[in-house]
Amino acid sequence: MLLKYLKTPILRCSKVFTVSGLMLTYFISGVTMAQPSEPELPRQMAWTAYNLGTTGYNQAVAIGAMLREKYDTTLRVIPGQNDVSRLLPLKTGRVDFSANGVATYFAQEGTFQFASQEWGPQPLRLLMTSNGLSNQAVAVAADTGVTSFADLRGRRVAYVRAAPALNVSVEAHLACGGLTWDDVVRVDFPGYEANWNGIINGDVDVGFGATVSGPPFRLEASPRGIHWLEVPHDDEECWQRLLAISPYFTKHMATRGAAINDDNPLEAGTYPYPLLTALTTQDSDLVYSLTRALNENYDDYKDADPGAIGWALDRQVFDWVVPYHEGAVSYWREIGVWTDEIDAHNQGLIRRQEVLAAAWVEVIAQNIRDRDQFVAAWMQIRAQHLDAAGFDPVWR
Repeated sequence: MLLKYLKTPILRCSKVFTVSGLMLTYFISGVTMAQPSEPELPRQMAWTAYNLGTTGYNQAVAIGAMLREKYDTTLRVIPGQNDVSRLLPLKTGRVDFSANGVATYFAQEGTFQFASQEWGPQPLRLLMTSNGLSNQAVAVAADTGVTSFADLRGRRVAYVRAAPALNVSVEAHLACGGLTWDDVVRVDFPGYEANWNGIINGDVDVGFGATVSGPPFRLEASPRGIHWLEVPHDDEECWQRLLAISPYFTKHMATRGAAINDDNPLEAGTYPYPLLTALTTQDSDLVYSLTRALNENYDDYKDADPGAIGWALDRQVFDWVVPYHEGAVSYWREIGVWTDEIDAHNQGLIRRQEVLAAAWVEVIAQNIRDRDQFVAAWMQIRAQHLDAAGFDPVWR
């Protein structure tokens, strides 16, 4: 993977530059481009976001307040209960953008809930991502005495129905310890909150989530207590197994969360949340202007929610697993942070989407009516096309 332009350690490579250093070189060289005096934005926009009360929703509302004050643009934020409800309005053109999560990657790939005839691989693009001070990690009740992933053998592990972003991430972390779902006792729950309530109530021992979300703090305050399992950054075998299942993770040292602070950080992994996402067909000028407005006015919304710090320029990750929109690329290149190396990575991701689109045309042409048979055929054809093009299918 390519460089990440971060001052804080979200790392998957050995070499890190700061954005400020790049910008200094850029402006000293005199290679600047004229910008309009202000970004040009429409009077109204609509986004989907996570549900009411989540950090993703709060960040979208804070950005909306900034857009209203600075540009007289009204941002309508539409909360979505799940990944499909957040991406369907984008797919059908009811909203301009989606502040979504890692399911953006699943939708690009046409996997899990997006493997049906109604979906398939989606032509999605990024503008910016929020990369905060927290992690997405596995927690255990402290009273279990579990201190490593290998210790989870035979333990009760939460499985949240219809939540592949959670369950695939758990599977990846089990693999870090050389385990699979067959090595643990799977306990099903209807939702994220219920999963954590199950740990507090003693019905299950292990769960997965954002270190700064509300439920882990409740577990910390409960008689059971909380312990986060580390994913050591120097354990190459662990990370190789983890990324083979969940390639969207990056190494990160969290300093915010339940039982986590600057003096007691958590060495594990994370992924961007939320991700500001558009269809590839979205107007490039609008994407350029919105990206510029978010970056130039970061100080106006950064304190509205603890997670909003993740939108800072020096925390942007430009070599993730979903490509950036050409309008956003124009802005990032203009200010000197988009390099040839990053562009090559981005073009590779776009090529991957093209391969997936061709595979989708092939499976649709087979006119398979049975849903299960269709999904099986799609996953097989998808893997064949990706293998032939030199890409890792990840899921088969």
